[in-house]
Amino acid sequence: MKRTAERFQEAHYDVIVVGGGMAGVCAALASARKGVNTALINARPVLGGNASSEIRIHISGADQSLKQPDYAEGGILYELMLENKARNDNFSYSIWDMILFEATKQQDHLTMYHNTVMYDCETEGSRITAINCVQETTEMRFRLTAPLFVDATGNGTLGYYAGAAFRAGSEPHSEFHEPHAPEKANNERMGNTILMRAINMGHPVPFTAPAFAKHLTEKQLAKRIHCVEMRDHIDVSDSPNPEEYKRTSMTSSAAIDYGYWWCELMGDGDDIIPDYEKIRDDLMAYAYGIWDHIKNNKEGLHQHHAENYALDWVGALPGMRESRRLEGDYLLNENDILEHRRFDDAVCYGGWCVDMHAPHGLLDEDKLPSDCNFYEGVYTIPYRSYYSRNIDNLFMAGRDISTSRMGLASTRIIGCCAIGGEAVGLAAARCIQHHCLPRELAPFVGEVQQDILRDGGYLPGFANADADDLARTARFTASSCKAGINPQDVVNGVSRKIGADFNGWQSDGFAPGGETLTMTFDGEKQVSELRFVFHSDFKYPIRVTMCPNRQVQQRSGVPAELMQDYDVELLRGGKVVKTIPVRGNHQRLNVLKFDATACDQVNLRCLSTNGAPDATVFEVRAYSEQK
Repeated sequence: MKRTAERFQEAHYDVIVVGGGMAGVCAALASARKGVNTALINARPVLGGNASSEIRIHISGADQSLKQPDYAEGGILYELMLENKARNDNFSYSIWDMILFEATKQQDHLTMYHNTVMYDCETEGSRITAINCVQETTEMRFRLTAPLFVDATGNGTLGYYAGAAFRAGSEPHSEFHEPHAPEKANNERMGNTILMRAINMGHPVPFTAPAFAKHLTEKQLAKRIHCVEMRDHIDVSDSPNPEEYKRTSMTSSAAIDYGYWWCELMGDGDDIIPDYEKIRDDLMAYAYGIWDHIKNNKEGLHQHHAENYALDWVGALPGMRESRRLEGDYLLNENDILEHRRFDDAVCYGGWCVDMHAPHGLLDEDKLPSDCNFYEGVYTIPYRSYYSRNIDNLFMAGRDISTSRMGLASTRIIGCCAIGGEAVGLAAARCIQHHCLPRELAPFVGEVQQDILRDGGYLPGFANADADDLARTARFTASSCKAGINPQDVVNGVSRKIGADFNGWQSDGFAPGGETLTMTFDGEKQVSELRFVFHSDFKYPIRVTMCPNRQVQQRSGVPAELMQDYDVELLRGGKVVKTIPVRGNHQRLNVLKFDATACDQVNLRCLSTNGAPDATVFEVRAYSEQK
């Protein structure tokens, strides 16, 4: 008994986030940054979930792989990706793990629990009171309490333990009248996937398949539907223009040195979660069978040009696409997506296609591995889809949010999960401030929307309406401007280019002494915080990826358009009263906090970018109190 007692701890937090994928990471960081005592429970040794080094799915989102780059996700997710881009130009997943570890470890008000599995929860009525966890590496058991919980487990595990209403499988067409829903409800789920990576060694490398490998023929793998290669596993060096093929291909599996998202299985049971280990074993068998086919196939004229390739990595932890969806006060459905719904209580947006995978994955030989229904533009997701309808103090973040199955086909993408997680973290912090439960926050959802925009995020159809922002009533002038651009647009409420609307200021080149954007107040103001949103050009991706055709789309180093060096001058009566120099910047959102200073003018003196010929600023904010 003594030994057990020594390895048991209790702790209390304001917000507990369960699940360390990108949704959970962004939720925990957002909550903690608002000064809320937050815990993040991560069952794995590394953060990032499907985007971590254990699984290595690259982060996609509303830009639809560069089809509509203006809608790339911002906020905490983009901040983390920029930090990674500045320090990890060679696509190392270990460095990406480090970036996430560092961001959470150094964050004030955030306590991390790695290798910690939640195995049960306690409830009173319709509320969760505590979760019970075990840290496998230390044999420590924890009982953690909080007034608010966030289920970012992917599987909706916390909600399931607590008795939250949930759904699995497909709704019938009659429920939401979704265009692609089946006539009758079914229990089909999108499957799990493991990836693999190979390296060209420059000399022949033999491969002997393990005894457990499951083999596939070229006929099974190379079937075509409507001229679409079903399960592409070619060597792109065999194409007429391999570099152009890599750069323009929408297929993430276009080369034998990165594969294969279509190595996917659902399992045969009624519930994909308890089948996880069997699915993993089968996926491993097929993965090694596919690699054996690529290396040693002797069927007719089929050549894979893999003689010099060595298998470097095979994922042992399958990435999951679909399991439970917890029910909220609103279930987002396919009609909301295709009709580009703008909800009054929107706190997130999506833009990925309605991407429904073949139910039995690799074994559905006569079906497209993924049937993507593309559309232009984006849709929003309401706050009502992010909290449980019957567990009063439970938020959801990630792929377990409240949607129909057809809705999940789009919202499950990692970029959407991450910015939804940030919105949940901000909402949880507002709940603590207002001493209320998630549903009771509805009258204050406008505060959450403004928090999202203030922190560098984007919400279609919403603009900066922050009454505390002193910049909104200031006058802006500039040392130079590109034709058709008005410096005053840095306070038009939208902090990025959208279509033909530039929504910011851009200088006409760079003068020898730099370019200056001037903010003039109507009278003297006390200023203690300034926020600037700089240009980073979303049409160039910055995500960590193993995929060669995604890597060649990226530029070396941080975005050239980002402001690198600048000075901020606060003036009163024409005299400089405070100067803040910033050097070596590589972030889009810059937040400067300092002692309150009386001033009537602020100069942003742009000295250099990271390579672009013009200075570009999309938003300026000023506050008398630090946010």
